[in-house]
Amino acid sequence: MPVLDWIGKDKVVNHHLDVPYRVLERKYSFDENGQHEEDNGSENMIIHGDNLEALKSLLPRYEGRIKCIYIDPPYNTGNENWIYNDNVNDPRIKKWLGEVVGKEGEDLSRHDKWLCMMYPRLKLLQRLLADDGVIFISIDDRAQVLLRMICNEIFGEHNFLAQFVWQKRTSPDMRKLVSTAHEYICTYCKNISFLSEAINKLALSDEDAKNYKNPDNDPRGPWASSDFTAQGFRPNQMYEILTPGGARYTPPEGRCWKNIESEFLKQCDDGRMWFGADGKGIPRRKTYLHEREGKNVWTWWDNKGVGHTQEATKEIAKIFSTPTAFDYPKPVRLIQRIIQIATKKESIILDSFAGSGTTAHAIMNLNKKDNGNRKFILIELMDYADTITSERVKRVISGYGEGNKAVEGTGGSFSYYELGEPLLIKGNINESVSTNKIREYVYFSETKENIPELSEDEPYRLGTHIGTTYYFYYEKDRITTLNREWLHSIKTKSEAYVIYADLCTLSEMELERFHITFKKIPRDITRM
Repeated sequence: MPVLDWIGKDKVVNHHLDVPYRVLERKYSFDENGQHEEDNGSENMIIHGDNLEALKSLLPRYEGRIKCIYIDPPYNTGNENWIYNDNVNDPRIKKWLGEVVGKEGEDLSRHDKWLCMMYPRLKLLQRLLADDGVIFISIDDRAQVLLRMICNEIFGEHNFLAQFVWQKRTSPDMRKLVSTAHEYICTYCKNISFLSEAINKLALSDEDAKNYKNPDNDPRGPWASSDFTAQGFRPNQMYEILTPGGARYTPPEGRCWKNIESEFLKQCDDGRMWFGADGKGIPRRKTYLHEREGKNVWTWWDNKGVGHTQEATKEIAKIFSTPTAFDYPKPVRLIQRIIQIATKKESIILDSFAGSGTTAHAIMNLNKKDNGNRKFILIELMDYADTITSERVKRVISGYGEGNKAVEGTGGSFSYYELGEPLLIKGNINESVSTNKIREYVYFSETKENIPELSEDEPYRLGTHIGTTYYFYYEKDRITTLNREWLHSIKTKSEAYVIYADLCTLSEMELERFHITFKKIPRDITRM
């Protein structure tokens, strides 16, 4: 498979492995009762911080669990003040990625920077995706070729699903000789063999559904009629039709009926033919609404179906009462289309370039519409993570606007997080991190499950998962030893045990006899 090379690639291909795990510190929670310090237990998250470090911090809990990822990364046009500077431990990379990208035009250094920024983030996003998960990436003409090549390398060329084309404008930009009307949404599966589980057929839009009516009270429900003629000449499809009202019809010139006469008569007997309210109209065939509940996904997304940039700007203006709240937002309907295609009602959706929070808005709209319980995780680096991203979500939950322009709230909740201390420093536990956070991390790493409540009679017990009980025998101010005396303190009977401690004096024979796997706590013992 052809691969893309660029200056600095060798320094970022495995850089995601060196990114530290950071503790996520909840700052506040929000729900229909407003903002409060108490944890409301919401599974929806808005995280303020560098998305590379935030993605790494999500791995212990969410690796392999995210059903749908949508990202709208910087488009690499050369006009942005770049903020996604990936501090790779190399002087050349630091120089490239530590500088603000200027208006250099199509120079290679800008593309090098963009690729260095994107590659480690995509590596972590790939790990977070579930086996039946799908990632959707908004991109423009300039960067879509580069994106496709690094995605082929990270996700596998065989897992490429489609490159959707979104018609983002309603009319040409007359200031430009060549006006761009569209953007792309590059889409990969985690594993294409799960395609039937990853992709849903699209439900009919409300606009399409309005075309289905039931003027004859057909017991099969609403229907729409379609032309019963076909182009061409087929002798066995050129018969005369006598309608129930006595009118006679033959096919128009250059056309024939869609079916042979025997099939037409069967459809008449089945009540599938429509001849108008008086029974004298030209024959048309019925298609019932229940037969059209799902339609295949097409790669062309026109702005009538999923919205356009002007619509997105108006949405933001309505929420914040100003048209300049956020530049270049995506329309809610566009993200809703993605969610409808790639999620179930209980799915987790991740957006690691959250911007104005459109993804959360779309999810809450759909949850309200179909009583779903989709969860969102948003990550935003900029300081507007609180003033715009989370503020938008608050207003969508509670409702916004006034008078006849008021929009009813969707309900829901979320918690707002900042990136805290790294969990490990040079491979050792950071002792400034709370013991509870360390315990949560260890149990997530082992089981990919939430840690149960602390047991008072067994304070070092983390929990039991699939026949194995986990213990984290850790004290900040002293060395712990797994020995025979401590072994007698275990009260939980289990098929097997995983026990963390600083030291172990049990023999290999004893460990095997009691089905124990000993794991050494990573910390600087010499300092103690």
